Amino acid sequence: MRVSGGARYAVALAVDALGSGMLRPFLLLYGIKVLGLGVTETGTAMSVGLLLGLAAVPFFGRWIDRGARTAAVACAMLVRVLGIALLLAANGIGGSAVWGFTAAALFLGIGNQCWPPAHAALVTTLADDHSRDAALAAGRSLRNAGMGAGALIATVSMTGGTGALRTLAAVTALGYGIAAALVWSMRVTARGHAQGPSAELSRAGQSRRGRVTALDIANLPYAFCFNVLEVALPAVLVSQLHASPAWSAGIFVGNTVMVVTTQIAVVVWMSRFARRSALAASGLVLSASYLGFWAAGGIAGPGATAAVAAVSVLYTAGEIMYTGSATALIAATTPSHLLGRVLSRFQVSSGIGLAASPAVLMTLFAWGPGALWGSLAATTLLAAVVIRRWAPDDQTEAETERHAQGSVRHA
Repeated sequence: MRVSGGARYAVALAVDALGSGMLRPFLLLYGIKVLGLGVTETGTAMSVGLLLGLAAVPFFGRWIDRGARTAAVACAMLVRVLGIALLLAANGIGGSAVWGFTAAALFLGIGNQCWPPAHAALVTTLADDHSRDAALAAGRSLRNAGMGAGALIATVSMTGGTGALRTLAAVTALGYGIAAALVWSMRVTARGHAQGPSAELSRAGQSRRGRVTALDIANLPYAFCFNVLEVALPAVLVSQLHASPAWSAGIFVGNTVMVVTTQIAVVVWMSRFARRSALAASGLVLSASYLGFWAAGGIAGPGATAAVAAVSVLYTAGEIMYTGSATALIAATTPSHLLGRVLSRFQVSSGIGLAASPAVLMTLFAWGPGALWGSLAATTLLAAVVIRRWAPDDQTEAETERHAQGSVRHA
């Protein structure tokens, strides 16, 4: 907790995680139940708002590169306070609730998309090289637990009617405001917390300035894995295998528990290997799990459902390896003055993958299990090869840094 910001920051992480977990189910319920919008209107407004929110991420990354750390994290929370305020006032904006709802989704999307690079930059600034990966993993574990709880709270709140949904929105805005104040009180900037990059690393970083890298492109199929659990597997279990929806819920809960309880230990264990190799290996594990889902779906009888549940353990291992090595690789190979821009580009690629994957996965599912799982396995495997071949190598750059520092001391 100390190396990743202390108790105040842990509270802020918990608030962010709860809010992020509620975001999609809560917005959907609020638009339909409170504002009286149609399902199509609500879904379209959410998609437009959340996708447009991605456009703010590169500008946010440049602000981070100018030294913002706790200010950037606090801003990502305050933007969501504004989004919730617009949501509560949606009926009076522009004469139609759909305009206010879209504006609210936009600002909530901006805050939700800008948080990950701001958080990663802050932790990278506070933690040293030996504890950084574990600190990032600890934040993700807390975030996963909070997101699961937030989704549950949003679903349960529906039973309380429109009043409960409005109250929940107001309480969430208050929580974001308090969390932003706690983060702001830490007053951390990039200046004075880390050594400047060596000349060699600066030149390597300059080559990545302002352009999409192999890692950003390869991340697109990797990012599809997050909606496999929420979109593809429920469709397979219910529509193809005719299993009870309880199986989908059980697999989701099992995934969350595994991530929360094992992620730190797995990341610490992986730290003995090069981060680039670990990220490429996660693609191999994810690809194997997709082929496992394909094979499990072909089993006759009730054993198919149990087999899918068993393969989900392998899938969860790949997900943990991916999330535990991707941001850590960026932090280890990017000069501090470019960290915000590189993290923001990576976040944009993740956001595009998350936004596109439901439609792509359902289209592939309609074509058949082979199209769904075969395509996922092939593209993820190809992305792993690209990462292993062209992504930045943290071990090589670490050796370059040590060599440069040794040359300076010798001089």
